[in-house]
Amino acid sequence: MQADPQIAIYPGSFDPLTLGHDDIVRRALKLADGVLIAVAERATHAKQPMFPIDERVRMIEEVYADEPAIRVVPFSGLLVNFAREQGARLIVRGLRAVSDFEYEFQMALMNRSLWPEIEIIFMAPATSYTFLSSSLVREVASLGGDVSEFVPPTVLGCLVDRFGPDVAGL
Repeated sequence: MQADPQIAIYPGSFDPLTLGHDDIVRRALKLADGVLIAVAERATHAKQPMFPIDERVRMIEEVYADEPAIRVVPFSGLLVNFAREQGARLIVRGLRAVSDFEYEFQMALMNRSLWPEIEIIFMAPATSYTFLSSSLVREVASLGGDVSEFVPPTVLGCLVDRFGPDVAGL
């Protein structure tokens, strides 16, 4: 009898997707048969999104267009309910610094409390991305700084459309 495929859910606002996110996604594929990037309609932190959800989903789909084991889906509501609906029992979360840990740990414990069958894995990004966040990319891009080494080319194109060629170092 063949086991059901193990799907890892990687949730976040991805506003925008960074190379740090990409690092986590690609490494999560080594742990699961597929990764479902769950793009949150509403951020858990009080922040206003730069890109609407449909644009974030489209950008991420373009980044992973050649990777059939990665799907991108918008979601709202409780993550554990979404995971149950998707038949996934594994959540992947990235941790850049100790400051991320306290919040992520509380969320993991709450999610386990809501659905004890869920497993949550914390992954650290590659060292070169430990400082990187979507918020930082948004801020630098909005001020005309070059963010080309921090985001995939598809995302960079969207940032150039929004802020001009300076964000690509042109």
